[in-house]
Amino acid sequence: MATLADSFLADLEELSDNEADSLNEDNGDAEQMEEDVDGDLADIEALNYDDLDSVSKLQKTQRYNDIMQKVEDALEKGSDISNQSIVLEDDPEYQLIVDCNALSVDIENEIVIIHNFIRDKYRLKFPELESLVHHPIDYARVVKKIGNEMDLTLVDLEGLLPSAIIMVISVTASTTSGKPLPDEVLQKTIDACDRALTLDSAKKKVLDFVESRMGYIAPNVSAIVGTAVAAKLMGTAGGLSALARMPACNVQLLGAKRKTLAGFSTANSQIHVGYLEQTEIFQSTPPTLRKRACRLLAAKSTLAARIDSIKGDSTGKVGRSLRDEILKKIEKWQEPPPAKQPKPLPVPDSEPKKKRGGRRLRKTKERYALTDMRKLANRMAFGVPEESSLGDGLGEGYGMLGQAGSGKLRVSAGPSKLSAKVAKKFKEKQYGSSGATSGLTSSLAFTPVQGIELSNPQALANQLGSGTQSTYFSETGTFSKIKRT
Repeated sequence: MATLADSFLADLEELSDNEADSLNEDNGDAEQMEEDVDGDLADIEALNYDDLDSVSKLQKTQRYNDIMQKVEDALEKGSDISNQSIVLEDDPEYQLIVDCNALSVDIENEIVIIHNFIRDKYRLKFPELESLVHHPIDYARVVKKIGNEMDLTLVDLEGLLPSAIIMVISVTASTTSGKPLPDEVLQKTIDACDRALTLDSAKKKVLDFVESRMGYIAPNVSAIVGTAVAAKLMGTAGGLSALARMPACNVQLLGAKRKTLAGFSTANSQIHVGYLEQTEIFQSTPPTLRKRACRLLAAKSTLAARIDSIKGDSTGKVGRSLRDEILKKIEKWQEPPPAKQPKPLPVPDSEPKKKRGGRRLRKTKERYALTDMRKLANRMAFGVPEESSLGDGLGEGYGMLGQAGSGKLRVSAGPSKLSAKVAKKFKEKQYGSSGATSGLTSSLAFTPVQGIELSNPQALANQLGSGTQSTYFSETGTFSKIKRT
């Protein structure tokens, strides 16, 4: 029976064997990677950048020549309408259109490579030209036109560039630090320009063929965005079937490129917009609504592509109806908002009110209104303990009574209309409601000066009530005013 130590030794031997195998595999992968790197370096070293044929190889490929030959034959023959019953993927003309779309992308990449070759060679002659003319085809045309001429006033660039750019190029060429190129380098540069222009003409021919067949391949998409944009969308997506399976948010981004504005404002730059910005609908839409219009175009183009992929409508009627719907929506967006209508007052309620109003109701409310003492009892101060009837928060609370600084529970009563009314009623009860004097009053008055005098008790009562005047009778019994305050 094996002991525990023997089992541990066996496990250690298995681990050492596995590590040795893994090390051998890593060494083999490293050797293979080094061989690949050496092979790539050998290819790079063998590539001669001075030779145009080693840089540009597309025109010598069999695929390029075959597709261009088929395109020329198809343009001469015209479209074949008799093959409409064939499935779209099995149609040879549709396959040729897909190949043309792929070839147009390769031609664009090849033109960029040739443009870099021309720029590297002509930089010795006119280094500032590449910053003034950015388009590869325009650059090739200008280089071929200028050649080795140092005085640009003798070179006619009209028709190749705008007049403002021509003026800037002429002024810059007068102060350039470049020197004339050798004949051999100049000849290679001119040949590269010719090849770039040839590829550009081949690309235009391919696009013309695709546009001429888009009315047959995708009539509804062409009715919405146009044949040129429909051809670019289908070529970038990889065919009509791939375009039909693509969501609308991705169709909107087909052909979009990252724009380098070199620090300028991005307020007017259209982002997240591809080939759809080249459509007539997009260009005729106001700038504030272009983003919404682009989303609408992408959605309707996707629906039209799905109809075309199953050949649901070969006449393009659905596409034209979708285009009319897009235009109507954009016109609806541009309409001003409806004017705000004046809101009428609500209909007055003709039902009798349940509560009566008037002087009697106001007096009743005033009589039973909440007193100041009750208002203070109902209020509570923040952060101050409330006094209560039983103490320690028990019983009825006093609220803010006694917390105003006086230490008293009562509140000084102000002048009240109710108390004045009560005093008036008491006075009427005391003297009678008819205004007659009391029967206990006398018209005789005893004075220390003259003894007994005859006085008017009603005037005396008025004097005591108002305190403004005193009325006496003279010794002869005549009434006279002797004091007025």
